[in-house]
Amino acid sequence: MAGSMLSHQNSSVRGLTLALVVLLTGCENSAQVVQKSHAETKPVESLPASREANDIGRFIAGLPGTEGSPLATLEQLDAWKEHRRQLDSAWGKAQSPMISGLQGFQKSELNDEATRKAPVFYPFGGPDALTIRAWFPESPTYVMVALEPAGTLPGINQLSKKAVPNFLGETRQTVASILSRSFFITREMDRQFRGQVTDGLLLPILHLLVRTDNTILGYRYVRVDLDGNVVERPADYKSADKYANKGVELEFRNDKDQTTHILYYFSVNLDDEHLAENKGFTTYMATLKGSNTLLKSTSYMPHHKDFSMIRDQILSVSRAVLQDDSGIPYQYFTPADWDTQVYGEYTHPYGSFRWLEQPDLKKAYAKSAKPLSLRVGY
Repeated sequence: MAGSMLSHQNSSVRGLTLALVVLLTGCENSAQVVQKSHAETKPVESLPASREANDIGRFIAGLPGTEGSPLATLEQLDAWKEHRRQLDSAWGKAQSPMISGLQGFQKSELNDEATRKAPVFYPFGGPDALTIRAWFPESPTYVMVALEPAGTLPGINQLSKKAVPNFLGETRQTVASILSRSFFITREMDRQFRGQVTDGLLLPILHLLVRTDNTILGYRYVRVDLDGNVVERPADYKSADKYANKGVELEFRNDKDQTTHILYYFSVNLDDEHLAENKGFTTYMATLKGSNTLLKSTSYMPHHKDFSMIRDQILSVSRAVLQDDSGIPYQYFTPADWDTQVYGEYTHPYGSFRWLEQPDLKKAYAKSAKPLSLRVGY
């Protein structure tokens, strides 16, 4: 059983800087927040306009295409109509209590202007665009990082040639876990996103974005180069360097408030052995100073010594950390630097990770936990 925590940086130590940490553990309704420094935001640069990603995103998400969609004919198939029916049902069930719970927590606990306006860094989260949009809907930029490949956007002709009923059924399964459990399961991603259903995470990211009232305005394939710069690349780019840091960039508009946002997904191994050699990506992460960091359902990787570099990087650059107990151990949020508030309950970690129980976190819950109504993560 676990809980959540909110922490603010001690202003007497860091002057005008602000630190806030949030820890959320979902199996037993728990959370934690920590905030630290003001975000160093960069202006959003528009990508070349393209409707292709939006058309395909809506098709696989079971949403009718907009006027002029080249997939209108495929939407007349019984298989697509059944696909839409099943996804409407799954999203309807996820709306309450999960999605409405995420949104309610954002309004009550993550609603100060500095937190709302900061960029978001989300390592270990797979294609989970749903959670970052629910918790940080006003962020200008989202940076997601995981092991799975970024993937490519299939052309309209490719979709038309697929066995549509089987393809649609398989794509439904790629989001079943996030809609029913609030997180993606690593072993399922290994079976789905390495060419078996899709060649990466682009399609499920598109699905989650369009289903949460966003329109994809453009996309491009990108990578982080040796100097830490995000640069455009061909879809079939082959790196001469050991670390390709391949990703995808999406520009999208929220249909409700008409605000425009950028989302990056990068395929990067974040363990110490790889990060120590991956100078390009460590240089890039340093530019994320002032971001809100989200850690959820990480398989407790930040607890292990083999992930000390990403842990230290997060503590260095984050103005806020929103995490469950699978994130950074509580001991690293020192009182001199962070003020904390925990939410929910905490007794022990999930499943086989029980040996990673944190006695200091348990004491923090006994002392100052606030109630938490949502269920999220493990």
